[in-house]
Amino acid sequence: MLREAVHHIAHGNYAYPVSEDTLRVMLRTAKGDMKRVSVLYQDRYGGSEPFVATMEVVAEDELFSFYQVDLKLDTKRFGYVFLLDDGKNQVFYTEKGFFDDVPPNTQFHYPYIAIRDLWEPPKWAQGAVVYQIFPERFANGDPTNDPSNVEPWDAQPTVTSQKGGDLQGVIDRFGHLVDLGVDVIYFTPIFEAPSNHKYDTVDYYRIDPHFGDEDTVRKLIELAHENGIKVVFDAVFNHSGYGFFAFQDVLEHGEDSPYAHWFNIDSFPVQTEPPNYETFANQIATMPKLMTCHDDVKEYFLEVGRYWVREFGIDGWRLDVANEIDHHFWREFREAVKSENPDALIVGELWHEASEWVRGDQFDSVMNYSFQYACLDFFAKNTIRARAFANRLAKVQVNHTQAVNLSMFNLLDSHDTERFLTTCGGNVQKMALAVAFQLTYEGAPMIYYGDEVGMEGFNDPDCRRGMIWDPNEQNEDLLAWYRRLIALRREHPVLRLGHCKTVWADSATNIYGFVRFNEGEQVLVLLNNQAKPQSVDLTVVAWPVAVPKQVRDLLTDEKFALGEVLLEPYGARILS
Repeated sequence: MLREAVHHIAHGNYAYPVSEDTLRVMLRTAKGDMKRVSVLYQDRYGGSEPFVATMEVVAEDELFSFYQVDLKLDTKRFGYVFLLDDGKNQVFYTEKGFFDDVPPNTQFHYPYIAIRDLWEPPKWAQGAVVYQIFPERFANGDPTNDPSNVEPWDAQPTVTSQKGGDLQGVIDRFGHLVDLGVDVIYFTPIFEAPSNHKYDTVDYYRIDPHFGDEDTVRKLIELAHENGIKVVFDAVFNHSGYGFFAFQDVLEHGEDSPYAHWFNIDSFPVQTEPPNYETFANQIATMPKLMTCHDDVKEYFLEVGRYWVREFGIDGWRLDVANEIDHHFWREFREAVKSENPDALIVGELWHEASEWVRGDQFDSVMNYSFQYACLDFFAKNTIRARAFANRLAKVQVNHTQAVNLSMFNLLDSHDTERFLTTCGGNVQKMALAVAFQLTYEGAPMIYYGDEVGMEGFNDPDCRRGMIWDPNEQNEDLLAWYRRLIALRREHPVLRLGHCKTVWADSATNIYGFVRFNEGEQVLVLLNNQAKPQSVDLTVVAWPVAVPKQVRDLLTDEKFALGEVLLEPYGARILS
């Protein structure tokens, strides 16, 4: 027994409530080290013999097995220890260490399930299909508001390109989103800014005039809500644009400006070439970094967060460069936004491990770039194989509560990355296989505009081409594939809200499989990441609910007795 690998803490993702009287606990051990793991638990004040619950492996990576079980007590006060059995020895694991028996006062304690600790992201966001729109490139619905330097729609984009996309264009093309079946639209910034991307905000209270006006926004939000679609805005509070009123005042009045402390300026007068003030990234002079640690800066942006929820009814925020702003600000931002709408969604842009931000006091979800990296390496680049892919997924899965996992924005690409199909070398079969995974795996799959019709593009600015609307240039088969998979999520709630467990990860064949299961229903997803047909023996799959007598492929309606099932090259099976 490798005791050094055993780990548990009585909070965070290792111990959290899932109902008013039920606690979910997780334990980490060395991979494959245990024959059985049990939990002995009771009211933390004693008074009865402990109950015993057997834990099950819910995830594994290359080093560890993660065991989980739900414990229920009417008193809501938990004291517990783990009994580890490796087949040779049994040992108790407690808050104070390892023992052959349980000494007094050594239990782990979860003191009480308080009602406000029963936190989860908004229900509507869990498993929702998200569609990301870069407004300047989606559709041009009102040529009268075009910039003076607008380029042809299909011209190769540059960093400074303006193509005339606007919010009226989204309204005009809204039927595409309804037909696709999306649940949420996430817009990159639409506030006034000189760039095409609008992350250099000039006025946080004004719609960029090249995109429309307040009436256009209200019309768009109303249309979305009429169709059961939520709307999430993007904002950046890490930095402003060069034209932001506070920075302009500092440029004019120097250290005498009442806004001088809003920015981290090394010396006066302010210089821009090179900048003598802190900026976004590496000396991008047009994006001075904001000092949200000061009360007046904080209050200004907290009101921005409240305003668009209160006055326009947006359903949430996606927050740019979120990990470069202090946690204190985000805690207050959450309180401010939720005071206007408790069901509003808050999503942070973080490109790396993000568990610290999704504990219920800051964000509901994050952009799941760890998911994207794994998909790029497995499906697009083929630099890892099935077992390594499963390991990568497990690392993300065990870092969060299940409700957070269901709400993570699972992206294949975005406005900041190369198009996934381009990374696939234009191989639509590989792209389609990745999409099958994205739209059946746990989380909120995020589709970057145009992926569904086969758009390509290298890194920014090439990944921000104008949306393809000519049906003759769209990949109709890929579009139909997206629609079919999204429809399956609607038809089978288990694909949206079910637990997720890897049950097949064979690096020899490069076949990966997982089961979504919930309330007696289970769906097995098998993915053949090879350019040749292969088969899987369904009789040896570790079905988490019950071993079925036969299964039906939800994609083809074929029925199979349990046995060998064929997977086409880069093919998927979704079996119920």
